[in-house]
Amino acid sequence: MGIKIAIVDPAGERRKKQLVQFLPYVLSGIFFIILPFMLPPFYQVIISKAFALAIFAMSLDLLVGYTGLFSLGHAVFFGAGGYTVAMLMLHGGTTSFWIGAPLGIIIAALLAVISGVLVVRFSGLYFLLLTFALGELLFGFAWRVKWFQTPGVEACIGIPKPNLGIPWFTWTSTSFYFFCFISFVLSFFLLKRIVNSHFGNALTGIRENEVRMRTLGYNVWLYKYVAYIIGGAFAGLGGVLFAYVMGFTVPELFGLQYSFMGQLMIILGGVGTIFGPVIGTLIIVFLELVISLIAPVRWPLILGSIFVVIIMFFRGGLAPHLVRVWKKRFY
Repeated sequence: MGIKIAIVDPAGERRKKQLVQFLPYVLSGIFFIILPFMLPPFYQVIISKAFALAIFAMSLDLLVGYTGLFSLGHAVFFGAGGYTVAMLMLHGGTTSFWIGAPLGIIIAALLAVISGVLVVRFSGLYFLLLTFALGELLFGFAWRVKWFQTPGVEACIGIPKPNLGIPWFTWTSTSFYFFCFISFVLSFFLLKRIVNSHFGNALTGIRENEVRMRTLGYNVWLYKYVAYIIGGAFAGLGGVLFAYVMGFTVPELFGLQYSFMGQLMIILGGVGTIFGPVIGTLIIVFLELVISLIAPVRWPLILGSIFVVIIMFFRGGLAPHLVRVWKKRFY
C-alpha cells in the first residue's frame, strides 16, 4: 500500500491568504472606478455624497467599534468641517481646497481637543449624554447666530466646488466623483492602518477590559483622547466633502440627526470593522434615494423596519456575515 505525503507550502498558503484578503478591495475599487461611466450625473452626485458620509461613519466606528465610546455628538466634527468651508466662502470669499479642507480638518480636530478634555473623562451613559449636549449646543448656535447663515435663510447656501488652483481645470460630475472617491480610499486605508497598529490593538483592549489595560500600565484616558481627536479629524474631512457635494450647510449637520445616522450606518454594516460602516452608508443612501422617490412620507417607517430585520437576522451587522461567506467560499 502506497503512502501519500501531503506537502505544505507555507509561503504559498500565506500568499493565497493575502490574495483572498485583498481581492474584495481590488474588486470593489474596480467596480467604483467603472461605475460613474455607467451612471448619469445625478447618480454620480449621490455616490459622491455616500463617499463623504462613509468617511464620517468610519471615523465614528473608530470610537464606537474600537474604543467603546458611544457618541451621540460625533456630527459636531462633521458639521465643523462643512461650516468651515462655508464660512470661508461666505465671509472670506475663498473657495480654495488647499485652504478650506486642511482648515476644516484642523478646526474639527481642535474642537475634539477642547471638548475631549472633558467628555473623555467619562464613559458609558455619561459620555453619551455629554456628546449629545455638545451637539445640541452647536446646533442651536448655528441656528441662532446670523454670522453662520446666508442672509435670508437659516443655512449657508451656494457653496461652489473647491478651487484646486489649476487654471485649465473645470469640474464635472465625473471628475468630482473621482475626487471624492480618492479622498474616501485614502481615508479608508489610513483608518485601516491605525486600527491594525499597536495603537489600534490597545484601543481594542480598552474596549474589552479597560481596568485590565490600566493595570498593565496603559494610559487609558490618553489613548481614548487621541482616538477621539483622530475620529474628529476624519469626521471633519467628511463634512468638508459633504459641503462641497451638496453645495450648502444646515445647522442639522451638528445635531442628533446626523449623529444618529452615523450610529445606524455602523450598526447596519458592522461595528468594529471599518469597511462595515461603508456598507451601511451605501445601504442608507440607496434606500433614502429609492424611498424618497416612491414614498417619501414613509421613509422613517421603512428604514426602521429594515433596521429591525437586519438586527434580527444579521446580528453584528452585514459585514461579519459577508466575511464568513467569503472565507467559506475561498479558504
